[in-house]
Amino acid sequence: MAERSGIVVGLNAGRKTTALNTPKTRISRTKGKSSRRTAFVREIAQEVVGLAPYERRIIELLRNAQDKRARKLAKKRLGTFGRGKAKVESMQKVIAESRRTGAAH
Repeated sequence: MAERSGIVVGLNAGRKTTALNTPKTRISRTKGKSSRRTAFVREIAQEVVGLAPYERRIIELLRNAQDKRARKLAKKRLGTFGRGKAKVESMQKVIAESRRTGAAH
């Protein structure tokens, strides 16, 4: 809503007032948002444990230029198309990272 002008008539008519309370964001609005700490812990766990067998299979399919098949496999394993797409994206990042580190050594 636009700020009131202080003039009696017009589009933003009314006395100028200060906003008393700006409500905090509800916890339900932040549900599912990853915190920095959680992301860090997951990253460390991923380094230690490595990839799951289905993730290795997705990487193999991506290397053989079978993107659609990789997405299909990811969807079957993870339940929804959106999750599968996100997993394939992350696996492509893993491939790119391995290429980058492989070229350095």
